[in-house]
Parts: sequence; C-alpha cells; structure tokens
Amino acid sequence: MKKIGFVASLILMGNVLFAQSIKEGKQFLNRERYQSAEGVFQQILAKEPNNTEAAYWLGQTYLDNDRAYIDTAAAKALYQKMLQANPNDGLLMIGMGEINLMAGNKDAARNQFETAINNSKKRDLPDILYAVGRANIEPNNGDFLYGIQKLQQAAEKDKKNPEIYNEIGLGYWKLHDGGNATANFQTALSLDPTDAMASFYIGRIFQTQGYGQEPIYMRYYNDAIREDPNYAPAYYWLYTYYYNRDVNKAAEYLNKYIAVADNDSKNCYAKASLLFVSKKYEQSITQANACIDSAGNKSDPNLYGLKGYAYNEMGDSIKAKEAFDKFFAVANPQKIGPNDYKTYGQILMKIPGQESAGVEYINKAINLDTLAANKIKYAKDVAQSLANDKKYAEAGQWYGRVLSLDSSYGKTDLFYAGYDDYLGGNYKSADSVFKLYQQKYPGDVYGWYLGAHAEEAIDSAETGMAKPLYQKVIEIGDTTQDKSTIKDKLIPSYRYMVAYYYNLKQQVDSAIMYNNKILELDPTDATALKTKDALENVQKQQKGAAEKAQKQPAATRKK
Repeated sequence: MKKIGFVASLILMGNVLFAQSIKEGKQFLNRERYQSAEGVFQQILAKEPNNTEAAYWLGQTYLDNDRAYIDTAAAKALYQKMLQANPNDGLLMIGMGEINLMAGNKDAARNQFETAINNSKKRDLPDILYAVGRANIEPNNGDFLYGIQKLQQAAEKDKKNPEIYNEIGLGYWKLHDGGNATANFQTALSLDPTDAMASFYIGRIFQTQGYGQEPIYMRYYNDAIREDPNYAPAYYWLYTYYYNRDVNKAAEYLNKYIAVADNDSKNCYAKASLLFVSKKYEQSITQANACIDSAGNKSDPNLYGLKGYAYNEMGDSIKAKEAFDKFFAVANPQKIGPNDYKTYGQILMKIPGQESAGVEYINKAINLDTLAANKIKYAKDVAQSLANDKKYAEAGQWYGRVLSLDSSYGKTDLFYAGYDDYLGGNYKSADSVFKLYQQKYPGDVYGWYLGAHAEEAIDSAETGMAKPLYQKVIEIGDTTQDKSTIKDKLIPSYRYMVAYYYNLKQQVDSAIMYNNKILELDPTDATALKTKDALENVQKQQKGAAEKAQKQPAATRKK
C-alpha cells in the first residue's frame, strides 16, 4: 500500500510540474518573450510528443499578432501533424480554425470552432470556449463579437479566471468600445491584482483619448511595471511613446526592455530605430542590415521600413522606395500603419511619373487612420513638403484638405491654405479661403489684406474689384493704436487706393490724400514722393484748365 501511494504521489507531482511548465510558457507568451515560450512548449513536446495542449500553445506562440514575424506556416504544419494522431482534439481543431480565419476562410473556421465546442466534455468546455474566443480576438480580421460571446460563456463557467476577462477586454478594445474594455480589464485586476496586462491595456485605452489624459495612462503603465517588473510590452510601449518626444527617455526604456526581453529580431530593430530617432541615419541603416543578415527570412519586417524612413531623411528617394517596396512585400498587411503609407506616398511624389500613385497612398493613409489628429497631420505634412519644394499650387490643395479635415482650423491653417493657393496662381481658390478667414476673424487684418491681393490678381480688367477689401484694411489701420505694426499692409493698401482714384475715378484730390497717408507712415518712400510730385502737377494743370474754362465764357460775353 505504501508503495502504491508513493507511486501515486509521484504521478501527481509530475502533473503539477507539467502544469507549471504550461503556465510558465503562457507567461512568457503574455510577456511577448516568444523564443522563451517556444522553448518551454518544445521541451514539453520533446518529452511528451502527443501533448496536444503544449502543441496548441506552441502554435499560438507562432501566430501571436504582436511578434515580429508571424509564422503561420509553422503553426499550420504543427497543428496538421498533431491532428493526424488526435483528429478529434478540440484545441488543435480551434488552432486550425484560427489559421483558416486568418486566411479569410470564415465559414470553414466557424465550422471548426462549433465542432470543437459541441464535441468537448463538460469539464473541458471553459478552456474550449476560451480558445475559440481567443482565436477570434487575437487576429485583426477575427469575428470580435462572436469571440466575445464565446468568452462570456466561458466566464459563466469559470468566473475566477482573469485570462478570460482580459481577452474580452481586448475584444471590446478592438471594437473601439473603451467602456466595456476597461470594465473587463478591471474585473481581471480584481481577480489578480498583479495582472500587468490588464493595467497596460487600460493605459492604452486612456491614451487614445488624447495627450490630456497623460497622468492617467502613465499611472496605469507604471502600475503594469510594478505588478510585473518583467512585463516587456510596457517597457517597449513607453520606448515608442518617448521615441519622438525625448530620445534619452526612449533609450532608458529601450534598455529596460532589452533587459527583460528575448534577444530576437524585434529587439534588434528597436536598437536600430533608436539610432534613427537620434538622426544617425547611416548608422541606423547599417544596424538594420546587420539585423536582417542575422535573422534572414525571419527578420522583423519593420527593419525594411526603417531603412525606407532613413533613406528618405537622407534625401535618397530611389533607395527609400526600394526599401519600402520590400517592407510592403514582407510585412503583415495588418501591421502596415497609415504613417507608412503617408511616407511612401510622399516619397513617390518626389519621383517623376509617380506623383499620382503618391497621392493615392496618402489618401489611403488618411482614410485608414481612425484619429482625426493624425489625418490632419498627414495632410499638413504633405502640404509643407510640397511648399518646401515650391510646388505651391499642390501645397494649397493639400492645405485645403486640412481645412476639410479639421473643423476647428485656425488662422495659421487658413493663411497657408490661401497663401499657397495665391503663390500657385489659384487666385479664385485663394479668394475663397481668405473669405473664410474674414468671416472667422473679421478683426484680423491678414484675411482682408491677402484677400485683397487675391481679388486684385483675379481682376485682370482692373475694375477695382479689390477696393472694398483694401478699404477694410485701412479701416482696421485707423483703429490700430500703433500703425507701424501693420505698416507693411497699410502702405500697399494706400497705394492701391491712389491708383484706384486716379486711374478709374479720375479723382486726383482723393489720390493725393491716400498718397499723403503713405508719406505719413514713411516720409522717405521714393515711389510716394515721385507720385506726390506727379499728382500735384496734374492737380495744378486741372486747376489751371478749370480757371481758364471759367474765364472763357466771360470773355465771350464781352464780345
């Protein structure tokens, strides 16, 4: 009896150790330490080749959406091989369903999910429902609502499992439902106060609400680190957060990430990207090439994108295009961001014959991004780039796009939209923009002054179209305490009025009055001084002619 009891205890101990190994592998996966997770699950399979749970989680490690290189082929081969020996295993069936879902075979995937649920034993149902939910939440093209439904069914049967609530939260997050996402992550935290993933994603949710929420989301990110000092995603996210804000802080979090992460291609990419943000573009390209050489066809695709960005900063559009072409060819389409399309579009716009394609990519970026601030930034970046290249007509069109994207546009946006239209010869478009400026800021001299220039350019027949706008500039000047502050706008306005009254109205006295106003502001104005002499001569001639005309009838009467 003692011997039997001893053997039984050894079996029980083996099961506990085995369970702990699965848990350890899942913990590595949760921390995005994919090499370490693979190592744990592969060791289990080396000892127990028919262990379907270990095989399932190894496949999940290959498929994880956050890894640098998603190895769908390896996961598919693993699941198919294991299914040959275990054709009715629910977890393996779900794994294949997930692969079908990722490939767009939704009906086949749904059939596999439902078959796995229907064939499962009662005690296995929570795990099966969780796996089905996970298979629909993790891929970006999953059926999130279906996944949430199955996870909620799992939660009803296993109410104390924080992993289920985390996955539900992730599903709602992908549906842009921050309220329900936060509620489920908070439930996970109530079940496990050390759940770093829950705190991390609550921080992500608050961050989407804008920079004003920084104290809140930073608190949650720091909570995640406190709850699990080895939670690599928090360090990496903070590295990317400070990437364009504070290079030194970015480096600090990158080093913390490296200390707890696997030494993989993503790690290598992070080091190269830090060189890029430090404006060491050639060094970043060299580092990226070294990373690619060491990892081969399993390199982080972002390395090619990084090279594209670096070559673009160096002004080499051809090499930048080549690098981006490679990036688009090897990257998961779901991981290509709007900014990638925008930058690629700008590169194409610099290459003769590629301009139209460039515009298409930029429009794609604007349409894809869900944040209005980003859409506006993309359009502004393009407009500024075109203006720098003195392509003012195109720049004006893109600034016009900014106005259509940003209902709260201000003076600066209106100025550049109208002024670049004007410089590009699109006078009617410039006039329309400056009318918006005048309506929104009636007391600001710029809108009236620039609008007057636009109407003057439109008025090729010189009918005096711009006169009311220049008159408005003068009226604003009359109420300005220190006229010298707008002297550069008043003098051209006065000069226009001189020409208007002299050429169109033949009112020399009015022309002289406005010319004298120029000299009041600048007594040394050479043009005004010459005009003064000319106008006074004309005035004298007119007076002389008038006096002569008055005398002529009197002389006639004497005769």
